Amino acid sequence: MKLISIRLATAALAVSAALAGSAAHAQNLRYAHVGSEGDIQHWFAAQAAERLPEATNGDVTVTVFPNSQLGGVQETIDGVRSGSISMAHHEFASLAQLVEDIAVFNAPFIYRDGEHALKATDPRSSPVLQEFNEKLIESGNMRIIGRLFRGARQMTAKMAVMSPADLEGQPFRGVPLQLWTTMIKGFGAIPTPVEVSELPTALMTGMVIGQENPLTMINANKLYEVQSHVMLTGHMQNVLPVFVNEDAWQSISEESREAILTALDDLAYETLETAQQAEKDLIATLTEKGMTFISEDSGLQLDEFRERVGAQVAQDFPSWAPYIEQIAAIE
Repeated sequence: MKLISIRLATAALAVSAALAGSAAHAQNLRYAHVGSEGDIQHWFAAQAAERLPEATNGDVTVTVFPNSQLGGVQETIDGVRSGSISMAHHEFASLAQLVEDIAVFNAPFIYRDGEHALKATDPRSSPVLQEFNEKLIESGNMRIIGRLFRGARQMTAKMAVMSPADLEGQPFRGVPLQLWTTMIKGFGAIPTPVEVSELPTALMTGMVIGQENPLTMINANKLYEVQSHVMLTGHMQNVLPVFVNEDAWQSISEESREAILTALDDLAYETLETAQQAEKDLIATLTEKGMTFISEDSGLQLDEFRERVGAQVAQDFPSWAPYIEQIAAIE
C-alpha cells in the first residue's frame, strides 16, 4: 500500500508539473481597445479573453485593457506594431498610416448588408483582405485576424429626405475626415463639422439640418428630441478589424492560430446578430419617441444616394476602384 501511495503521489506531482509547465509556456496576449466597458466592442474583447484559452487548450490567454487604458488610437497602433501591445481593434481607417487605401473597407455603400461586410473582411477567405494583410505584415509588423460588427449608420433630419435633391445646399453634420466630407457631398448636402458633444445644439438651432450615426448613438444622445425623421440608408456597415502583432502571432502554434481564427469568426457573426436585433428593437423604441422611419418601401431613393456617393468616392479616391470591384464580387 505504501508503494502504491508513493506512486500515486509521484504521478500527481508529474501532472502538476506538466500543468505548471503548460501555464508557464502559455502565450498571454495583451488586448487593447478604446471602447467603453458598456460597448459591444468590450463584449467582443471580453468574450475573446474567455474563449481563446479554451479554444487553444490553454496555449493562449488574453488580458483585456478597455477604455484607452494603454493609450489612445495612435498609441494602440504603435503598441501593436512594436509588440508592447499584442492585439487590438479599431477602424480600418486608423491603419491607413501603415497601408495606403485600407480605409476602403470604411467606404459608404461598399457592402450590400452586414453579412456581406463580414464576408468581405474575413481574413481566411476574402482575397482583398488577404492582399491588404500581406502589406500590413510587411509595413506594420501586424495582421488582421478577425473583425466585429458594430451596426449600420443611418441618416436623420428634421424633415423627410427621399433623395439627394432634398439635401441640396443644406448644411449636414459630417465627421471632420475626408471620407465623411466625400460622403456628405454625395448626399447632396454641404459638409459641416460638428463635435458630438455639440451636435444636439447644432441640430436644434439649425446650424445643421441632419446627421448620420448608428441608431444606438441616436437613441443614447436623445437626438429624437431635435430630429423628426430617420432615413434607413444603412450607408456604412461599421466593421472593426482585430489585428495582432506579427511576432506574437508567429510564436503561437499553427493549430492554436487556426483555433483562434475560428473562435473570432464565430464571435464576429454573434456581433452581427446582436447588432441586427438591437436595430429592430431601437426602431420600435424611437418610433414610440416620435421619430418617423423612411425606407425604400416608403419612398427612399436609396439607389440615387448610392450612385451619387459612389461617383463622389470615385472622384476623391480613384485608387480605390479595383478594391471596390473586388469587394462587390464577394458572395
